[in-house]
Amino acid sequence: MLKKNIYNSLKLLKYYKLINHNLIYNDKAINRYKKDNYEISGNKSKSLELLKKSIISIRNCSLKKQANNIVFCDGNPKSKIMLVGEAPGANEDEEGLPFVGRAGVLLDKMLEAINLDRKKVYISNIINYRPPENRRPTEEEIKRYLPFITKHIEIINPKILVLLGSTAMNALIGNDVVISKMRGRWIEKKFGNCKTSVIITFHPAFLMRQPAQKKMAWIDLKMIREKKINLKI
Repeated sequence: MLKKNIYNSLKLLKYYKLINHNLIYNDKAINRYKKDNYEISGNKSKSLELLKKSIISIRNCSLKKQANNIVFCDGNPKSKIMLVGEAPGANEDEEGLPFVGRAGVLLDKMLEAINLDRKKVYISNIINYRPPENRRPTEEEIKRYLPFITKHIEIINPKILVLLGSTAMNALIGNDVVISKMRGRWIEKKFGNCKTSVIITFHPAFLMRQPAQKKMAWIDLKMIREKKINLKI
């Protein structure tokens, strides 16, 4: 028992070392313009292209009018693990890619802790344009973009869907749940023709504000790692 406790403590220390890396305090955005050329089926490629065009064509959206870029996705569209966050921030709006600011660096460290990276997952957000001053999206904005993220999930067809934060959780699971009670649980849910295992965990930006919750996020990450192994992903 003592050896097991020591081993678990060392694993936890390794995780904290990863997610507390000093880069999370660097305001410089991650440069992800050099993207991998993932070979996906023509149908999936066409569906993603049409979805992106549909989002760009949205009318009467104040977010779109004030944003520099649409933030559609990052990662591997062939992946069976999809992550969904809240909305772009300033760095994401500048680069047109999700999670490239400080929260993105922390997310990369979290993925690294369970032997994943952006080449092995697919990432998007509930909202595709940056809300002013990085504010939380309104209910009206979430309602407007919900059909698009739902279709996005259906196209990617992940076996594991990770919802990062309460906004993603409330949008896709419901407003009658709270993240403190829902995180760390698997939920089987359908999005169109996609049936997937959903898990909710804290948003990296929240973890930067509340570092004491990183131990709970570590539990969630280990559950994702175990599920990945069980599903042979």
